[in-house]
Amino acid sequence: MFNIPNILAFIRLLLAPVMFFLLVNRDSLLLSGIHYTWLDYMAAFIFVVASATDFFDGYIARTFDQVTTLGKILDPLADKMLTLAGFLGLMLLDRASAWAIFLILTRELFITGLRVSAVSQGLDIAASWMGKVKTVVQMIAIGFLLMEWPGAEFLLWTAVLLTLYSGYEYVRDFFQNSTLYT
Repeated sequence: MFNIPNILAFIRLLLAPVMFFLLVNRDSLLLSGIHYTWLDYMAAFIFVVASATDFFDGYIARTFDQVTTLGKILDPLADKMLTLAGFLGLMLLDRASAWAIFLILTRELFITGLRVSAVSQGLDIAASWMGKVKTVVQMIAIGFLLMEWPGAEFLLWTAVLLTLYSGYEYVRDFFQNSTLYT
């Protein structure tokens, strides 16, 4: 149960609210005296570390046959918490379009519901290649937005398009394999 991949996913779960706190509580007494630029750097560092745990937990789980039911729950939950923390924090800082964030989060919630329905039918809708690309582009977009680098807005909207397309793939695969509609 508590193997290295699950511990890494759990660390990601813990880092997401810390990053969110740094983004949205800039005027708290706890952070007083720290310039906003340094808060951005700290949030970006936490985000990079958390994103690295996403890569390593999957790699270790597959390579060393440590895939567990807990990991199948923790990993996507940690991913969603991390991207939610980043995108909502950036939206509140007015660095990310509310529409882009709405589209991304709506897709994530919808697909999570679809996966629950698939599991209830005994289906396993694993992450597709496009779903993995979508996650990487979302993470790169969050990093660029955190650092306010050029091209951040373009990356955000690219992430939106990939997010919607990978959502379409999940829906298509679900209906092709579902017993509800045959």
